[in-house]
Amino acid sequence: MEQLAISDYGFLSDCRSGALVGRDGSIDWWCPDRFDSPSVFGRLLDPDAGHWRLAPTAAGLPGHRVERAYVADTLVLRTVHHTPEGSVAVTDALAAEFGARGHQLGMNSPAVLLRVVEGLTGRVRMSLDFRPRPEYGLLTPYLHEQPDGAVLAAAGPVVLTLRTGGIPPHVDSDRVRQEFEVAAGQVVGLDVAYGQAYGSAPVRLDPVVALAETVQAWQAYRESHHYDGRYPEQVRHSATVLTGLTYARSGAVAAAPTTSLPEHVGGDRNYDYRYSWLRDFAMTLRALWVAACPAEASRLFAWAARSIGRVGPDPVPVLFGLEGERDLSEYECAHLRGYGGSLPVRIGNDAWRQRQLDVPGEVISAVWQLRDHLGEAFDMELREMVLGLTEQVAATWHLPDRGIWETRDADRHYLTSKVFCWVALDRAVTLAPRLGARADPRRWAAIRDEIRAVVLRDGWHERTGAFGGAFGSPDLDASVLLLPLVGFLPATDARMRATVEAVERELGAGNGLLRRWGTDPAGFLPCSFWLVEYLAMAGERDRAEALFARLLKHANDVGLFSEQIDPRSGAQLGNTPQALSHIGLVSAAWRLTDPGTE
Repeated sequence: MEQLAISDYGFLSDCRSGALVGRDGSIDWWCPDRFDSPSVFGRLLDPDAGHWRLAPTAAGLPGHRVERAYVADTLVLRTVHHTPEGSVAVTDALAAEFGARGHQLGMNSPAVLLRVVEGLTGRVRMSLDFRPRPEYGLLTPYLHEQPDGAVLAAAGPVVLTLRTGGIPPHVDSDRVRQEFEVAAGQVVGLDVAYGQAYGSAPVRLDPVVALAETVQAWQAYRESHHYDGRYPEQVRHSATVLTGLTYARSGAVAAAPTTSLPEHVGGDRNYDYRYSWLRDFAMTLRALWVAACPAEASRLFAWAARSIGRVGPDPVPVLFGLEGERDLSEYECAHLRGYGGSLPVRIGNDAWRQRQLDVPGEVISAVWQLRDHLGEAFDMELREMVLGLTEQVAATWHLPDRGIWETRDADRHYLTSKVFCWVALDRAVTLAPRLGARADPRRWAAIRDEIRAVVLRDGWHERTGAFGGAFGSPDLDASVLLLPLVGFLPATDARMRATVEAVERELGAGNGLLRRWGTDPAGFLPCSFWLVEYLAMAGERDRAEALFARLLKHANDVGLFSEQIDPRSGAQLGNTPQALSHIGLVSAAWRLTDPGTE
């Protein structure tokens, strides 16, 4: 099997889990119970780890052409196959609960994959290949034909039911294959429903009716949000993607729906991103707020407060499971060959164990951003969380840490980590009137000012004439672009201008892209969007808009961004779709609308 490019995949979501469907009509990734549960289709990471392909038999042959797009304001994907015999549309979705509207979307998703085939012209012969492999490909299910023509696939804790719209399936020992013709005007609905072997049974739906209902649910949801800034089409789509990455039951936003898609094909920087990072918290909240999604922002904040709980002396984890789980211990799937041979394939993420000093600043900044919505008097849990995080920063800001890029070598005094310690104390001073008698704004302000002085003294490198990534280091780091974005220094400050010039010169990867550091092999999209924001704040609007336009071209054909871009080939790299990239787009678009916003 030829490995599809990462950009060849579209994203389906029911706000419970996500699936990736390729241009070739194969669903190669689906973790049906929730984003971070084991896959039942995992061909994304190994040819033998399961898939469900539905495409013309002529797919890939001369004369076959594919067009695809999302149905407006949804994550329902319509793919049109043009063949010498005619044209056919396949519309794919993860079903919404019947009747779900507005913020009910995803609360009780039935875990059903819908595929509706519609003949457009001529007569097109279609091919179906259903090969589920639960537990990341470890299990081969028994396949049982049912009296109603469905096929039951059962293995371990998983039960899947395939219904083929009245077309008699051909069941082999380990897969279902079938060919059938679709004429112009004919509609065939197929679905796969997930259930638990010792729990809830798979739901039975009419795929055609359920698809129409799912489109209405998404569009009703988007109609309740009104964004008035620039680039409305791109912002609305990115906000839809962020909604699709939201685990509706808790409000947590997954960084991506995938694991182990490589930062460099053949490399070993392959991590599991199916969790929610507090580092992204303030940026996520701001993007949702900008995109006029206040209810989602509030729910995300409530999830964070509950996940963090009462703050003790230990560092707050940088990431949590989607329902607030802390222990995300990492292991390797030795049986999987990895995307493009990129090993290891990892499940879990050991970054939860690291000390990352920026995390409290991200959370307190989020509280500060939401302060008008939270009211003049905070409730006890919120008050205790902010007080605990602030005191933790006051006691530990001087320690080394692993930094925002989560290095897996040694602790260092990373500049951006110290800046976010400053952010934590600066925002806490402002919030002090809402924090009760234990607030100590005078002491916090003194420590804040000390941190600022240390950053300006030890973070500046005389030889390079720029702020380095870590104290005493000449190595540049694109995260310094965050300094003006959080108000630590004005964008027009001479030191910032000199640093950004050095970053553009040394870390520029071409095509408007920035690498995170000097040895990073690929352009990192979030940093590139941060540069757009910096340029807008510095008064260089024409450059900012030109850069933004170039970055938009790195999306795939259905508007999805992964984490990184290969500067030579332009290929997407890393887990996809990446929340932080879409957050970067929304924030940059708003900064171009209002450069002075915070």
